[in-house]
Amino acid sequence: MKSYLTIPLSAATLVLFASCDSEAEKARKRALEQQADALEEKADAVRRQGERAADATEDAADRVRQQTEDAIKAAKERAERSAEGADSNADAIRERTEKEADKLEDQADQVRDNK
Repeated sequence: MKSYLTIPLSAATLVLFASCDSEAEKARKRALEQQADALEEKADAVRRQGERAADATEDAADRVRQQTEDAIKAAKERAERSAEGADSNADAIRERTEKEADKLEDQADQVRDNK
């Protein structure tokens, strides 16, 4: 009977010891868990850094767009002032040449009157 109990007790003892981790195994698992945690924290930091870099790049793009819009607006305003000046010059040229043509016609009329 004694040998009949020895085998099951030996098996139970073996299972019990196999299921229990030794201190070294526990330490190894803790070290691996800490390593995994550190890698996850590093991944989070990389994501945050990438997001900050992407945000900064988008902000720079927005500034370039705004500067371009401002430059285009200023260029349009300068072009409009220049065009207005050209229109004024054209009006002055018409007025001057019209007066000159009127004088010439008056001279022509005088020449005809002297026939």
